[in-house]
Amino acid sequence: MGRMGTPLLLLFSFLVSAYCNSVPVINMALVELREDLRVGEHAFQIIASDPDNDPLTYGISGTDARYFEVNNATGEVKIKTLLDRESKDLLLIDALVNDGVYADVTKSVYIPVLDANDNAPVFSGLPYNVEVLENVPISTQLFKASATDSDFGQASIVSYKIDEVVPNDGVDLFSLSATTGSVVLVGTLNYTEKSPFYQIRINASDGGGKLHGEDVVQSTAAFAFITVKDVADINPQFLNLPNIAAIDENSDVGKSVFTVRARDPDTGVNDKILYSIENTNAPNLFQITEETGEISVKTKFDREELLDIDATVILHIKASETQLNVDGVIASTISELPISIGDINDNGPEFYECESETCTQKNSFTGKVDEHSSVGLAVNDLNIRVKDPDQGQNSRFILELAGPDKDAFLVSPSSGLGDSFVQVTIKDPDLVDYEEKTVMYVQIIAKDASADFTATASVTIKINDINDNFPLFEDNVYNAEVNEHCENGTFVATIKATDADALDDGNITYRLMPESIRSLFDVYEKNGTIYVKNGGRLDWEGTNSYSLTLQALDSKRQIGSTVVMIDIMDINDQKPEMNREVYEAYVKENSNLELQIKAIDGDKPNTPNSKIQYHIQDSFFSSNFTIEPNTGLLKNNGELDREAMDPLLKGVIDLTVLASDMGTPSLSSSANVTINIEDVNDNSPQYLDTAPKTFHVKESEGGILVGSLLARDADQTDLNNRIIFSITDGSFGSFILFSETFSEGYRGNITVDPAIELDYESDRKTFNLKVDASDLGQKKATIEVQVIVDDVNDTPPVFPSGMTLNVNENSSLPDPLKTIEGKDVDTEHLLEYELISTECQCSGTRGPCPEEWFKVERNGDIKAISSYDIDFEKCDKVFLTAMVVDLLTEKGKNSTEGIVTINIVDINDNAPEFIASQEFYVVVIEKVEKGTSVARVYAKDSDTDEKNRKTSFKVNTVHFIGSEGNFTENLFLSADSPAQEDAEGIFTTHIRSQKTMENNKKGKYILEVQASNLDGLSSISVVELLTVDSSYRVSLRFNAPVSVVNENLGQIRNILTSATKATVEFFNVFSETRAQRAEETTVLEAYFVFRNGTALDYDAVTSILNSEEVYREFGYQLTELGFTGISTTITESGGVKTEVFIMIGVMAALAIVLVVTTISLVCIRRNYKRKLKAAKAMNSAATVVIQNQKTGPVVPGTNKYTKEGANPVLNMNIDTATDLGFDEDGSSADRESLNSLDYNIDMTMTEKDTMPMMVIEEEEEEEYDDRSDSPYIEPLGAALAQREKKRGADSPGLTFANPSIDTTDL
Repeated sequence: MGRMGTPLLLLFSFLVSAYCNSVPVINMALVELREDLRVGEHAFQIIASDPDNDPLTYGISGTDARYFEVNNATGEVKIKTLLDRESKDLLLIDALVNDGVYADVTKSVYIPVLDANDNAPVFSGLPYNVEVLENVPISTQLFKASATDSDFGQASIVSYKIDEVVPNDGVDLFSLSATTGSVVLVGTLNYTEKSPFYQIRINASDGGGKLHGEDVVQSTAAFAFITVKDVADINPQFLNLPNIAAIDENSDVGKSVFTVRARDPDTGVNDKILYSIENTNAPNLFQITEETGEISVKTKFDREELLDIDATVILHIKASETQLNVDGVIASTISELPISIGDINDNGPEFYECESETCTQKNSFTGKVDEHSSVGLAVNDLNIRVKDPDQGQNSRFILELAGPDKDAFLVSPSSGLGDSFVQVTIKDPDLVDYEEKTVMYVQIIAKDASADFTATASVTIKINDINDNFPLFEDNVYNAEVNEHCENGTFVATIKATDADALDDGNITYRLMPESIRSLFDVYEKNGTIYVKNGGRLDWEGTNSYSLTLQALDSKRQIGSTVVMIDIMDINDQKPEMNREVYEAYVKENSNLELQIKAIDGDKPNTPNSKIQYHIQDSFFSSNFTIEPNTGLLKNNGELDREAMDPLLKGVIDLTVLASDMGTPSLSSSANVTINIEDVNDNSPQYLDTAPKTFHVKESEGGILVGSLLARDADQTDLNNRIIFSITDGSFGSFILFSETFSEGYRGNITVDPAIELDYESDRKTFNLKVDASDLGQKKATIEVQVIVDDVNDTPPVFPSGMTLNVNENSSLPDPLKTIEGKDVDTEHLLEYELISTECQCSGTRGPCPEEWFKVERNGDIKAISSYDIDFEKCDKVFLTAMVVDLLTEKGKNSTEGIVTINIVDINDNAPEFIASQEFYVVVIEKVEKGTSVARVYAKDSDTDEKNRKTSFKVNTVHFIGSEGNFTENLFLSADSPAQEDAEGIFTTHIRSQKTMENNKKGKYILEVQASNLDGLSSISVVELLTVDSSYRVSLRFNAPVSVVNENLGQIRNILTSATKATVEFFNVFSETRAQRAEETTVLEAYFVFRNGTALDYDAVTSILNSEEVYREFGYQLTELGFTGISTTITESGGVKTEVFIMIGVMAALAIVLVVTTISLVCIRRNYKRKLKAAKAMNSAATVVIQNQKTGPVVPGTNKYTKEGANPVLNMNIDTATDLGFDEDGSSADRESLNSLDYNIDMTMTEKDTMPMMVIEEEEEEEYDDRSDSPYIEPLGAALAQREKKRGADSPGLTFANPSIDTTDL
C-alpha cells in the first residue's frame, strides 16, 4: 500500500489494539450498623477490588467519618465514637480506595443505624398529683400516665403496670391500662374507713430488645399521689349509747337521765349533730335537748303504771346532721335507748281474789269451817291473795289479824314478798263453837314492811255444826320439815288418827285439806303418810312454811283433823341477782370513781346462803379498780389516765363484777361494768421529730413538698387530740402548711407556695421557720424548722471563649498542652469534656483534618497524640470543637460547645521535596544546543514561611549509560538560578545544556539534582534523560481544534500509555489547516519511550495499535476524542527558530518550484490511482491474504460504503502485492517533520480520565439482493461489497470514519 494509506491503517490498528490499566471498584453502597457497638469494635469492611490486583489503600471521609476509624492497609473500619440512632439514624461517609496509580476512587456509603434497646421510657407530665372525691364512681379514669421510648419498633412500645400502692390495702382500688397508661378506679374509696391518701408507683417498661447481644427490657418508675377528699356520705354514728339507762319513778321534771353523743363519721366534713326523740313506747315521759343530746324527765311517772311494758321505756333517738349530704338530704341515724324505771316504795299491799289468772281487788271475803276444828285448820272457801306492786324488798309485807274473833284464828303466812296466798286457820278450837256463834268475824291487816302503807280485808267465817264423835289425832299440831325443791315423793311425815267408835277402827282414811294444798303435798289414804307431790314448787323464797290440815275420816265420813306444820327448809338454790345486768359509769380521767354494785339473794336472810360478797373478775384493767367485798362499792385504784389506755378502746373499760353467796356450793352471778373514761384535754401536742428539724428543698420548683412534721397529742378523742399546724415565723410568704392525719398522729406537710419559686442564687438560701402544733384547747408545741434551699443543677456550664493555643510543629510538646477550664455557677457540678469534631485549616481551606493530632481528655486536658507528627506544612490551624458536660445536671441543658483554636507554628523542619512530573525526559540529541532546556525539575518545601521554603537547585553529577558502558560526564548540564516559584509554592527550574550534545551518544543520562533551602536542608532526585532522534517521533491527527486537544491531553496520554505500555511524551500541538477542509485538524507530536532508553518508531506503534484487544477497549474512546490517523512526517509549526526562517528565506525559490511540481503530481497521481486501483480492486479483494484479520465489531465510519466519500478500511494487513506503488515517492504533503526540542511542549500528565469505557457498537450493513442495483459507486467499494457477500453475514464489515480523508485522496 502506498504512503497515503499508511495513516489510515495505523489508525485502524490503534483502535483495535488499545489497552489501559483498570480503576479500582468499590463494591458497596450500604452498610447497616447497630447503635450499641462499642468503641473499638468492628463496624464493617470496605469492599473493593482492582482488576489489576494492585495493592489498595483505604480511607474514609465526610462529616460522619468522625464516628469511625479505618485501617488504611486492610480496609477494616472500627467504631471511634459511639453511635446514637436517636440523634442520627442515617450516616453518610465517602469510602476511599487508591491503587497507587490513579487518583482516589470515592463512593458514597450510606449507613443506616439500627436501633438497640438503649433507652428507657421517659415519663411526661410529671408529677401525677390527683385529688378525687371519695364517692367518685368505679371505672372513673383518675389520670393518665404517659411515657415515651425513643427507641424503634418493639423497643419503643411502652407498657405500664402498678408496682406498689401505699398503703397496701389500696392495691385493689386502682387499675392501670398496660397499653394506654390510664389509671382507673376499680374499688370504692372511703375517706373515713380507708386511707385519705394513696401513693402509686407506676412502672413503664419498653417491649424489650437487644443491647450488646442480650435481650434487655428497660423500665422507669414514677410516682402518682392521689388525695381522697371527704364528702358527706355517711350517716351520723352514736358514740355512747348504753345497753340500758335507768331512772327512778317519780323523778323530778328536768332531771337528766343520760346524755347522748353522736358524731359525723365524715371527719373531713365534721357536720354539726342535732338530736331528737323519733318514737317511744311511752310518750311524753322524756325529752331531749336538740343541741346537746341530754335526755331528761318531761313528766313525772309511776313505775307501777308501766308494768305492761315491763317498766322499761324505749326511746328511738335520732341524730341528724345540719347540712345536706351527697344525696341532697339530711343524713340521720336512729337508735334505741332502753330506760329502766327504777322502783321506790310508793305502793302498799292490797287484797285480791284470783280465779285462774284473773285477780280482782277485794276487801271482804267469806269462808266456813266446822266447829271445834283443829288448830291450824284452814277456813274453807277463802281465796285471798295479797299483792304489793313494788319491786324486791319494797314489796315485802306483814300480815296480822284483828277484829272481834281474832283470838280464835291465825293468819298464814305471817309475811310475804310481792305476791302471796293468805289462809285463815284455827287458833283456838274451843272458841269455834257453833252453839256459841254461828258466824265469826276477823280482819286481816297487811302492812308494808318498809313504808307506812296498810290494807285491811274483812273475813266472815261461817261455823258448821258437826257430829262430836270423829277421829282424833294424838296431837293437835304436828311439825315436819322438808327441803325446798326436793324430789317428788319425798317422805314428809306419817300421822295416824284414832276414832272412839269401834266400827271405825281400821277404816279411817286420810286426806289433806284444803284441796289447793294437794298440788304440793298429798297423803296416802290408808296409812296417813304425807309425801311431797310437787317438789319443784316448794320454794322457801316464795313460801317458807305450809300449814296442812290432815283429816281422818271414819266410816261415816266423820272427820277428825290435825294440823301439820311443814317448814320448808332453805337450800342454797338462789344465786345472787344483780340489780342490773350492766352497770355503766362515766368518769373524767384524773377523777375518782365510786359506783355502787348491788345484788340480792333470795335465800334465807342472815344465813350463809344469802350472804353476798363482791369481787372483780381478773382482766386487763381489774388491777386498776377495787370493790368493797361486803358493800359492793367499786372504786378506782390509782389515777385514771385515758392516755394510758389503748386508743382502740376509745376510753371504755369493761369489768366483770361477781356477786357470790356463802352457801355450799357457793352460787354467783355477774354484771358487766362499763366504765367510760372521758377524755380531758390534759396533754399538749408533742412533736415526734427531734428539734431543730432541717429540710432541704430544691430551687425553682413551686408547690414541691419540703418535708413533713409529725406530732402527736396523747389525748385520745378527736376533739382533744386534733392538731393544727401553722407557721408562725420565718416563712416570708414562701411556704404553706397542710395538716393531715396519719397512723400515729398528725402530719404537717410543708410545701413551697405554688406561686413562689425559690432561687438559690438569691440572698435567702435558708429559712428558719417556727411551726406551732396546736390542739383545739390552744395547747401547743413549737419546733424550729430550718429549710435549706438546695441548688438545682439547672444552669449549663460555660465553655471558655476565645481559647487559643500556639503549638510548634514537630517539636517536643508539654503534656498537657493546656487544660480547658469550663465554668458552672451551680454549687454541685461535675464537669467533663468531650471532643466533638476536629477541623483543620490546610492550604487556606478549612475542612476535615487528614490526621487526628490532638485529643481532649475527660478532665479537659488538651494533649497531642504522639502517633502523629504535627506538621505546619500539612495544616496550619486546628479547630477543636469540644463540649463541656455537667454530669450532675438535673434540669435543662447540660452541655455547651466551644472551639479551641490551635495555631501550628511553622519551623524550618522540612527539606525541599521533589515533585515528580514525569519518569524521564526524552532528548532529541541533534536538536540540543547550548542553552537548550533538556528537562525541568520541581520541588516544594512544606515550610510555610517564605524564607524557610525558598529553594535552589543544582546538578551534582551527570552519568551516561549507553551501549558502550557507563561514563561520568562533566557537568555540562546545569540548573537555572534562581528557581521560579508559582502561586502554589512550587519551585521549578530548567536543566539546560551548556554545550551541543554529541549525536553519536545513544542511551540515557542520569542526573543527580539537589534541591536545598537556606538552612541547608536538602533532598536529592535523579533525572533520566533518554536520548532519541527525530525518527521516533510519531504524529497523531485529531479532527478537533487545538484547544480541545489540549484539554484532552490527559485522557489521550492515559489511553496511549495503556495501549503501548510505553511512556508517552507530547512535544508539540499545532493546527494543520487545509483549504478544502471545513473542520480544523490538529497534529499532536509524541514519542513512545521505555525506561531502558528504547523507543517505539512509527511501525512499532502501528503494530501495537493494530491488535483487536486494543481496538475493542480503546477504539471508541479515541474516536470520541477526534482521533483520525497517525503519520511520521511532521510539518513544523512556524516561527520556532531563527535558523528555520533563514533556511526558508534561502530556499524560497525552491519552495515555489516544489509547490508547482507538487500540484501537478497530485493531479496526475489522483487520476491514475483511481484507474489502476479500480482495475485491480476485484483481484485484490479476491486474493488478498488477511494476515491479522480478526472477527468482531467493525470500526464505524462517518458514511456507509454506498455514500460518496466513504473510507472503507479493512481490519487486515494489506499484502504488498496489491500495492500499486504510487506512494513510493513522498512529498511535503505526505510527511510532516517534527519540531525541534527547543519548541517541545512540556506536557505533564493530567488527571486520569474517569470517563467510563464505551463499547464500540457494531454497525450493521444493509443486505441487498444480487438482482438489485448495486449501491456501491466506486470500484473498490463495489469489489469490497462483492467480497463481503461471499463472506456472509457472519463476517462483519469494518469501517472507520476519517473525515479528513475522502476517496479522492486515493
